[in-house]
Amino acid sequence: MISQPTYFEAQQWAFSYVKAHNGYREDATWLLRAPHEWDETALLVHLRDSMPLAEWQQYQTNVQRVCAGWPPQQLVGKAPFFGRWFTVTGNTLIPRVETGDLVEWLLADYPENEEKRVVDLGTGSGNIGITLKLAHPKWQVTLTDISPQAARVAETNAHRLGAAVNVVVGDLIAPLTGQFDVLVMNPPYIAPSEQAQMDASVLEHEPAQALFAPENGLAVYRRLAVEAPRVLLPHGRIYLEIGWHQGEAVRQLFETQLPAAQVTVRQDEAGHDRMVRVCL
Repeated sequence: MISQPTYFEAQQWAFSYVKAHNGYREDATWLLRAPHEWDETALLVHLRDSMPLAEWQQYQTNVQRVCAGWPPQQLVGKAPFFGRWFTVTGNTLIPRVETGDLVEWLLADYPENEEKRVVDLGTGSGNIGITLKLAHPKWQVTLTDISPQAARVAETNAHRLGAAVNVVVGDLIAPLTGQFDVLVMNPPYIAPSEQAQMDASVLEHEPAQALFAPENGLAVYRRLAVEAPRVLLPHGRIYLEIGWHQGEAVRQLFETQLPAAQVTVRQDEAGHDRMVRVCL
């Protein structure tokens, strides 16, 4: 084995390793790029550079661990979201593309940089709320999470990315004071009975508290339908990510609890229900 390879040689070693251990070439390349936050073009520029010894040793470990089922984002402690890199840990979900679609929907509804009071509930790494604050600096953005550990990760990301947000610890709207224009959340929405269909790496390495909810995954939506109006201003809105098969159930839940509200379900690029907007 080469003692100090170029990035190209390290990549070729990794391709050979993942092929022999049922891994993925995409993960091997991602693990090469992520520590430097390189895109694919930047990696090409650096392929002939020598890889520092400590980085080479860590890369070998990471490639071996990703083949053993570890999410690559947790191995490097960061993940991309909406063009920025966010610190992630075992106490936070790894940001997904679908959540970016939710952020895009919200931003499209408020194109002008006017003052709004926004809460990112169950913030995790803070990726939703921080992205909104950086897109609209005039907004007052609060991040909440029931997990103190997750809240600390969100604070770290906000500080590093220069987002002046308020981070509070508590369950859903419990720690909030005052009223707000928008509540947004990627809640736990997986029914415990669905664990058998899930990727083992998610079950083993991401927080169950952020994944699973009782009542067939609908418990948090039901609570928000009851509790959210207390902290929302007139004509306030709620934006939520949902499971692909939950659109009609979540719509009915909010329409029953809030008969005057307008509930819209939106699909992802694959045509699956993935987001809900509730306009009071």
